[in-house]
Amino acid sequence: MKRTFTYQITSADAGHNIEYFLKEQGFSNQNIIDLKKMPESILVNGVWKHVNYSLQPLDTLKVCMEETASSQKIVPVELPLDIIYEDEDLLVVNKPADMPIHPSMGNYENTLANAVAWYYHKQNIPFVFRCINRLDRNTSGLTIIAKHMVSANILSQMVAEREIHREYLAIVQDKYLPDMGIVYAPIGRKEGSTIERTIDFINGDRAITQYQVLGRENGYAFVSLKLETGRTHQIRVHMKYMKCPLVGDSLYNSKEASYVATLSDVSQDTRILKRQALHSAKLEFIHPITKKPLCFTQKLPDDMTNFLIKNMSFTYEEFQ
Repeated sequence: MKRTFTYQITSADAGHNIEYFLKEQGFSNQNIIDLKKMPESILVNGVWKHVNYSLQPLDTLKVCMEETASSQKIVPVELPLDIIYEDEDLLVVNKPADMPIHPSMGNYENTLANAVAWYYHKQNIPFVFRCINRLDRNTSGLTIIAKHMVSANILSQMVAEREIHREYLAIVQDKYLPDMGIVYAPIGRKEGSTIERTIDFINGDRAITQYQVLGRENGYAFVSLKLETGRTHQIRVHMKYMKCPLVGDSLYNSKEASYVATLSDVSQDTRILKRQALHSAKLEFIHPITKKPLCFTQKLPDDMTNFLIKNMSFTYEEFQ
């Protein structure tokens, strides 16, 4: 993956060396170390310079980055890939349900990483897979993939500083869920499980979720949720804590899972969801390189839409 960054140095930038300037643009120490290993990677007015060179007004700084390696152990596989947006620095992808983000035991060739690897493999472009906001296997919707090491570093910092704003849509079992609220409940690993999380007020990590009920009917609520933190399974755990677990959630809604297991023909019943009813519907953030504001939305997938129609007599479009 190749990327060239060009900067026109102003009087405000003058006097700082290249390393300082690049860090101000969001390059990490490791990014700069890697750049030093690339030939002709840092040029000032067309001439190679060391990173301790002091920039002068009207200098043109050009940073030429080339990543020649691809992710190891990620096999390119031709799978559906719904790209919502792409530029030189990032991808925004609409991930379907039942697709893991990364390969793991038992899931070597059916992941988003495999699909993206294929997309670049057929273009003969080396690519390292760097997913920024990870979604659970059965959560659908928008996710960001960085296309190179610099955008990955900046976007990861933005996640840590809560500068990527995420809105999810969910269908929950409605047991007197207030119309809106904020859930403050720390989350930690459940003892004895490598997967399941639980509310843990002693050892758990800080976790905050804002929510608003968009509609309710027949014992279900359609909910918009915004994350202030990004803990594993955060929405699923917080809704269970509120005694309103997500419909279709086999891990945190065991009673419903037991009921579904007794049905003779689940596959043909559009009233039943075969996965947790959770969709990453909106992403807002500042572009890591151009600094322009970006906003992406993605409509509900068919399974959640059909569930609303069959069980709640309305669709999400009524609330837009």
